[in-house]
Amino acid sequence: MKKFSALLLSVLLFASCSSTDDSDKQSEGQIKKTANLQGSGDSANDILSNNTFSKLSLEIAYVKGFKPADETLINFTDFIKSITFKNDIAIKLVELDSPNEEDLTTEEVAKLETENRTIYNSDNTLAIYIYFADAPSNNDDEDTNSVTLGAVYRNTSMVIYEATIKKLANKSALISETSVETSTLNHELGHLMGLVNLGTAMVNNHEEQVTNDDGDIVGGNHCDVDNCLMNSELEFGSGMKKMLIASKNGIPELDAECLADLKANGGR
Repeated sequence: MKKFSALLLSVLLFASCSSTDDSDKQSEGQIKKTANLQGSGDSANDILSNNTFSKLSLEIAYVKGFKPADETLINFTDFIKSITFKNDIAIKLVELDSPNEEDLTTEEVAKLETENRTIYNSDNTLAIYIYFADAPSNNDDEDTNSVTLGAVYRNTSMVIYEATIKKLANKSALISETSVETSTLNHELGHLMGLVNLGTAMVNNHEEQVTNDDGDIVGGNHCDVDNCLMNSELEFGSGMKKMLIASKNGIPELDAECLADLKANGGR
């Protein structure tokens, strides 16, 4: 069993404002943002179905020099269309300066989002923010070859540790940077869609069991089916090379159990 790594769910608390015109506008704007500041998996049905939002807007923010490949973004939107009912997808690319950090905590990533995010839910459009970082996760441990490729930390937010992805891809001629980027994006979107047991109920139990720091067996929000896109080996990088080589077109797919969960919660 693998060691449990809990994802920090950032919650933003906001105070009520006075009744002046300016404060009313500020409060109204904050309320709109709050819909995108919920827990991971809370917007699973909104992403999967068109019940509330029929359009999807992706804000891709990246540090200069760490932009995802065009092919990666094509692969990612194709994946979204194959799993959800979102066929109207817009992408906004935003280049950012480096925060000049040796590594990044989830709290630091969330702070960067607060400073730089420009798109939030509006009318019939759901917004997702994706940050491509030039620094690794602070949870990485090179001594044990344990690295984090991506993480979700809110209901419509994820971070992709692009510096780590580039380093991993450069170590082997058998896997490409695009395949690692695509697989990581798809995996993290799976978490935003509520997999595994993270806002989308399981039709059948297939959640990977892990131990927490106290030695207790808990659910790890990953799939226990070998080579599934939602297997924890993909997110943390230790077994990614093996998975990518064994997968069709070098990109792992969702297994039947994960697909059944998503369909039951409004997906295709």
